Amino acid sequence: MATYKFYKLDFSGWADRIEGDENNGDYWKRIFEEPPEFFRLDRNREKGSLVWRRNYQKLYDVDQEEKVSREQYIALTDEQKLRISRNPLTNSDISTLVNTAINLHSGEIFHKKDSRWWISGAIGLAGVILGALIKAYT
Repeated sequence: MATYKFYKLDFSGWADRIEGDENNGDYWKRIFEEPPEFFRLDRNREKGSLVWRRNYQKLYDVDQEEKVSREQYIALTDEQKLRISRNPLTNSDISTLVNTAINLHSGEIFHKKDSRWWISGAIGLAGVILGALIKAYT
């Protein structure tokens, strides 16, 4: 997603590029819908892209694999403009995205653990109460 020539595809297209099976488009649609920090859907909610890549202007010639100036872009025909996309992400950009995803995931795991602290205490307390009830009625 970060380095493909075109920054936005439909979900079947991403499924095909990522895992080689375009039939998993619905699965990838759910992935795109979950973390809004990383992904955006188009206006019709039929295509997905990386947020970071959408920050770049559409000035990347996918055939020449180089950035074009605004003046060069304006001079292109409508057909040539179809071959213009957003810049691919750099290795540094990709590394930052991966580290951010790892940190978010780690924080979520910690939060889930932190929110369950009371379970073991509640089970212990329930055992004590149950034991007292059994002793009282025997």
